[in-house]
Amino acid sequence: MKKRKLVAVLPTLLTLGNAACGFGAITYAAKVAPEFMGQATNGGGLTRMLGTAPGLFNSFDNQHLFIAAMLIFIAMLFDALDGSAARWTNQTSEFGAQLDSLCDAISFGVAPAFLMLQMVQFRTEYHPRLLWVIALLFAVCTILRLARFNVETDEDDTHEGFSGLPSPAAAGAVAAFPIAMRGLYKLADTETGSLTQSIAQWLIPAVEWSLPWITFALAALMVSRIQYPHVFNQLFTGRRSRRHVLQLVFSMALIFLVRELAVPVLFCYFAFSSPIRAFWEEVVSRRLYKSRQV
Repeated sequence: MKKRKLVAVLPTLLTLGNAACGFGAITYAAKVAPEFMGQATNGGGLTRMLGTAPGLFNSFDNQHLFIAAMLIFIAMLFDALDGSAARWTNQTSEFGAQLDSLCDAISFGVAPAFLMLQMVQFRTEYHPRLLWVIALLFAVCTILRLARFNVETDEDDTHEGFSGLPSPAAAGAVAAFPIAMRGLYKLADTETGSLTQSIAQWLIPAVEWSLPWITFALAALMVSRIQYPHVFNQLFTGRRSRRHVLQLVFSMALIFLVRELAVPVLFCYFAFSSPIRAFWEEVVSRRLYKSRQV
């Protein structure tokens, strides 16, 4: 009995780790994490380890947004593990499902919305109310998406696909941009006088101006009925088609070539490829079919 009780705690601890990462992402984005509170005495802790001097890697407003984004990705890892741990230990329960959604609302709703605000508000000329409304919509749509998932999913669901963009994928798409910006600033600082530097200097403001609208689109996709595949199940369980293997190979090649810059590309591809495909099938293919009939 003692072993059973200890094992039963594992999924809950993983789920709470998800929430802890979400809370940490908010505090780092707001610069109220312990390292910032003790900056006057210990030099900044984790931010000091990553570097705070201007120049290589550090032109992007120190490191607090990068750390916040990484914490959201760690929360995604906890979220992927807690369900597997619950099924592995045969400890799935209604309590765990509800706790998971509450933690997801923090890590994949509030944290990325706040991260977007902190990244954009002082770097663009958007009205603060517009940015606040977009961030609020993202958080609200995440909560609606999680509630709908709980109502429409039962324990026997195979999880081969999702109705609407999954909230971790939407959060990852937002959090990917601070990570990519770190790479862009590195290119802008080191590739002096090159074409790479010119492209990086053009992409930095372009990303900052486009991120609010990407966040708005992601919020809408979460509450949509567009079908999305379960990438983990398709790649690592069951049978895999040639297309899935090719996607995995090209993704790994892209990460190897451009590193941080590949992260938003991959997440945005997952988020927007399904609605583009659905639009093509509904509108373009139908028009072609009608024109052939005429």
